[in-house]
Formats: sequence, structure tokens, C-alpha cells
Amino acid sequence: MGQLTVRALRVVLAVVLAGTLFVQASMAWVLVSGNDPEDGSLALTAMRVIAILGMVPVQVALVCVWRLVAMVRRGTVFSDAAFRYVDGVIGSIVAVSLVWFAVTGVNAPGQRDDPGVTLIMGGIGVAILGVALIVLVLRMLLAQAVARDVEATRMQAELNEVI
Repeated sequence: MGQLTVRALRVVLAVVLAGTLFVQASMAWVLVSGNDPEDGSLALTAMRVIAILGMVPVQVALVCVWRLVAMVRRGTVFSDAAFRYVDGVIGSIVAVSLVWFAVTGVNAPGQRDDPGVTLIMGGIGVAILGVALIVLVLRMLLAQAVARDVEATRMQAELNEVI
């Protein structure tokens, strides 16, 4: 991975992390301060709490990707240590889908006249779970690559002994 690519990705990750922290702080401030422009309706308050909690798995995924990028740069991504971060990304994606389903549930009563919106939102939640499955498949590919790397190292050591 090139130096420019790593730096650009880290800038993007840092900006997104700062953005999620800003959203959390803003939502928490509105809840705590009582300066709610919408007069604290129950659905909006629930959405704000969901937004605050929903940023946590995003932040976890950002940190995991940061660590994986560091491993790629060092050339150590094909090791057992990488699985912890890939599992963190998978768990974060599943958590985001659960948060999305919570948003769908809170939003559903307001969509009685147009239930298609709720169905579309549910479909988006299922699509998010699909992304988690894709990352799980990529994790399995990483596991195969690590196993082959270990096997190649073992065979190289045996070959060196023979020579």
C-alpha cells in the first residue's frame, strides 16, 4: 500500500472519527441542556439516543480499520493478530444494522399511511447485514492466506534444513 494511500485513508478515518464525536457531543448536549427545538418529543428523543449509541460501533470500526492499515503498512496483516480487528469490523457492522433496525422501529409508527418506507428501511438493515457477511467471507480468505503463509514458512524451513 502506497504512502499517499495510507495518509489519505488516515485523514479520512480521522475526519470521520471527529465527525462522529461531534455528532455524539451535539446530541448529548441537546438532551442534557434542555435546548430541544422540537420540544423533546418522545420519538425524537429516542432518535437522539439511538444516534449517540449508533456512533459507537462506527468508531470501533474506524479504529479497527486504522489498526489494519498499520498492519498492512508493516507487512504483518497476514497474521493471527489481524483477526481481532477484522472481527471488530464485523461486529461493528452487525451493531450498526441493529441500530438501523431500532431506527426503523422508532420511525414505523409515523409511517402508518405509507408502510413502504418502513419496508425500505428494513431492507436497508438487511443490506447492512449483507455487508457484514461479505466482510466475514473476506475474513475467511484472510484465514486461508494466513494458513498458507504459515505452511510456506514451514516448508521453507524444511527446505533450508535439507540444503
